Amino acid sequence: MNPPQTTKEDLEVMHRISRRDRQAFAELYDRYADVLYSMALRILNEPLEAGDVIHDVFVHVWNNSGLYTSELGKPFSWILSLTRSRAIDQLRARKRSYRFVHDITPEMVDESGPLEHPQDHALSYEESRLIRSAVETLPLEQRQAIEMAFLGGMTQNQIAESLRQPPAAIRARIRRGLVKLRQEVKEML
Repeated sequence: MNPPQTTKEDLEVMHRISRRDRQAFAELYDRYADVLYSMALRILNEPLEAGDVIHDVFVHVWNNSGLYTSELGKPFSWILSLTRSRAIDQLRARKRSYRFVHDITPEMVDESGPLEHPQDHALSYEESRLIRSAVETLPLEQRQAIEMAFLGGMTQNQIAESLRQPPAAIRARIRRGLVKLRQEVKEML
């Protein structure tokens, strides 16, 4: 499904959105949401995550439409680029999240296959509870940075910008926090 070629109309719609015209925003959404969702779904292969990405993109468009200029490209190209970027960020966050759990609990990962007994489910719940307890023991700065990175899916640069801290400080917090988490989990087991 190719979007209609409406660059001139899109420019006008973007201008109206920058003036907080909800009808213009609805027009833009109706015109492109399906195409953008399809692309996000192809990247993520997960309908709920693709929907979240589209939601985030349109919130960004609403909040930042005043910053849009034609130098960023056609409105559709700009929104398509935002969608692709957010979907890839989400994919990376998902991989970081899986890697995070695997890294701090390597001895808990059973490569033999799916859980077969109810006790296995209870054990998994217990392991999750232990990890959450270990995270709660971290100093606030480390816990916040780790949660933003692994649960919020933010990059270290995004965290640094959000917390108004140097990226090197964020990297160090995450690194120290992960080391402490590994120690805490080992002690709990």
